[in-house]
Amino acid sequence: MAETDVITFGCRLNAVESEVMRQRARAAGLDDAVIVNTCTVTAEAVRQARQAIRKLRRDRPTARIIVTGCAAQVDPEIFAAMPEVDRVLGNREKLAPDAFAPAQFARGNDARVQVSDVMALIEPDAAAVERFEGRTRAFVQIQQGCDHRCTFCIIPFARGPSLSLTETDLVERVRRLVANGYAEIVLTGVDIASYGVDRGGRPVLAALVRRLLADVPALQRLRLSSLDPGTVEPALFDVFADEPRLMPHIHWSLQAGDDTVLKRMKRRHSRAAALDACQRARVARPEIVFGADLIAGFPTETEAMHEQSVSAIAELDLTFLHVFPYSPRPGTPAASMPQVPAAIRRERAARLRAAGEAQLQKHLAGHVGRDADVLIEAEQRGRAADYSPVQIDFAAPAGAIVTTRIHGATAHELVGTRVP
Repeated sequence: MAETDVITFGCRLNAVESEVMRQRARAAGLDDAVIVNTCTVTAEAVRQARQAIRKLRRDRPTARIIVTGCAAQVDPEIFAAMPEVDRVLGNREKLAPDAFAPAQFARGNDARVQVSDVMALIEPDAAAVERFEGRTRAFVQIQQGCDHRCTFCIIPFARGPSLSLTETDLVERVRRLVANGYAEIVLTGVDIASYGVDRGGRPVLAALVRRLLADVPALQRLRLSSLDPGTVEPALFDVFADEPRLMPHIHWSLQAGDDTVLKRMKRRHSRAAALDACQRARVARPEIVFGADLIAGFPTETEAMHEQSVSAIAELDLTFLHVFPYSPRPGTPAASMPQVPAAIRRERAARLRAAGEAQLQKHLAGHVGRDADVLIEAEQRGRAADYSPVQIDFAAPAGAIVTTRIHGATAHELVGTRVP
């Protein structure tokens, strides 16, 4: 029988949970099944998941298809209505220790939809993961959920309240991953800048980072996933200044560069606050590189407001962009606001991406002639400390960190050779 496969859509947190499910399904002996871990951040993400499910049924007519993740949590009925789907599990149910035991799928246990209220969670559901199949960097979930209510975002209703793991637990998880050969760890969650708020009333991400680096001296590289520029602790900039093992890369959950749009999104920062966060980070770590999420065509966005987002890319010196045309999510306040036509949303997204491409090429060109420590991922490619993609012209094992001399740059990556 074929082993259980997992198909993952969406964020790094989903990648962590997919690995939990893969390992538990394998340990339970669940055969000939496919777990589809969905994302609901955009309508396109849901469409892609449904398309993948239909294709799976054509390709594997006898396999059990189990759909879970954020889209299944928010809209379980749309997946339950698909004839290709055998089981729908919510975000709590997918992490239950016996979720994939064969007995759950035996005759007489045929509850096709198992989705409970994630808002009732009081402790994080976060199983430890000691290996990530096919990955050279490991992800560690430090919190889940979100207490904010941005007007465009459905994720709090898919993930529940912000809940943090303890520092002691996280130190042990990182220690085990490093012992298993991972040179780089990425801290992830839904809103990691709010780490610790549920336990002590204020964010303590900076203290967590310091403790992980102090208590796990064998950890070579620690990286952060997305940060909110409106809630990031000032103390975190001090950590960037003091700790060379904290990688010089921040991906901002920015969303827009216009203050009116940011207010209508109910974001917790202004354009000036985002610029201040970037400047403080650069003072602390001059070589730091920024990425950002940007939404194009948010409801009521005018051409002038859009141009503010375009100009912010250069002003904030953003390099790695994730650009999304606005996607209305039913049940969110923004879905009932006056909508920008879809064609204009797509055109504005293209302009944001073009501005980002120009910034990326400028950034890459500035690295030619320098040396970079590259974490090798696969097929002679890897990432520098600042997350720049690098192609090397020599053999090196996946997972190794190799010092590379950058001698060129393409439109999307650096090109390097072994340092003599």
